[in-house]
Amino acid sequence: GSAAVIRKLATLTSAPLARKSKSLAAARSAGIMTAAHREIQDPVKKAVDIPHTISLIGMPGAGKSTVGVILAKLLGRQFRDTDLDIQLREQATLQEILNQSGYLRLRKIEEDVLLQLALEDAIISTGGSAVYSGAVMERLRAAGPVVYLQADLPTLAPRVAATPERGMANDSEQSFAEVYAERTPLYAHHATHTVDATAGSADRVALSIAELLRAST
Repeated sequence: GSAAVIRKLATLTSAPLARKSKSLAAARSAGIMTAAHREIQDPVKKAVDIPHTISLIGMPGAGKSTVGVILAKLLGRQFRDTDLDIQLREQATLQEILNQSGYLRLRKIEEDVLLQLALEDAIISTGGSAVYSGAVMERLRAAGPVVYLQADLPTLAPRVAATPERGMANDSEQSFAEVYAERTPLYAHHATHTVDATAGSADRVALSIAELLRAST
């Protein structure tokens, strides 16, 4: 199952060198020994060749939080979900902030959190509206790669519809398709790298990000 795959990915990147051959054999038998795994399995190469801070941007429903957790385990980094940071700071859910203060206030809170957040040695999963702040994007790009998890509208729409209280920071008069059309050019503009978030499972997308960043360093 997915949980078993994640555990094996974590083992591959965190096991002592003395256990590496045993871990790799287990990965082969589980069918997850990919080219990306072979590229990043050496802890020394991993530390040198893959940036220590990686930010994920993209539409709600693209899988930033899910992929981010797997990528953090894979690379031995911290994981920060800025939606959760906002909720902890405000002691309210995103939807509650929207209901009480409106989407522009939520965007301002998100900007403040991202401008103050410690970015070192972390995988940062940003909210979908983070790209509206030029200052935030400049800070994230200065810290390391900004990876756009790209997904098409037909894939995203049912995911978002399934969780209507997720707290999207946009005008309530806008349709999801309109939000998509407005934001996707911003993601493309600010990203240093783009991956297809629909190309396989979340663990496969995480491995693709690691492989892409290794190849571009």
